[in-house]
Amino acid sequence: MGTHKVILTVRARDDLRLIVIFIARQSSPEIAERVGSALLDKSFSLSTFPERGRIVPELKDTKIREIFYKTYRIVYRLHGNTVELIRFWHAARGTPEIDSDDFSQD
Repeated sequence: MGTHKVILTVRARDDLRLIVIFIARQSSPEIAERVGSALLDKSFSLSTFPERGRIVPELKDTKIREIFYKTYRIVYRLHGNTVELIRFWHAARGTPEIDSDDFSQD
């Protein structure tokens, strides 16, 4: 069992929904569902040792980190014992767009 609570911000949920819709349209609903589930599984694995993700190089903030699933960046913020999933971002899109509204609490 993990020691950190993992939560999805509204923006992360929207990102995930759009990714699944895009993949379903481009290939198949089954593949889209597998990718969406894999992104969530990878994200929730952060409940144990969330510091394993690298600091997002473009942001240089030690609390904003990322892990990868295939070509997707899973961007999150460490906030006490909580991991806030901020964005699911395709690496080809460049720097993840993040603003203060992406955080659930401060």
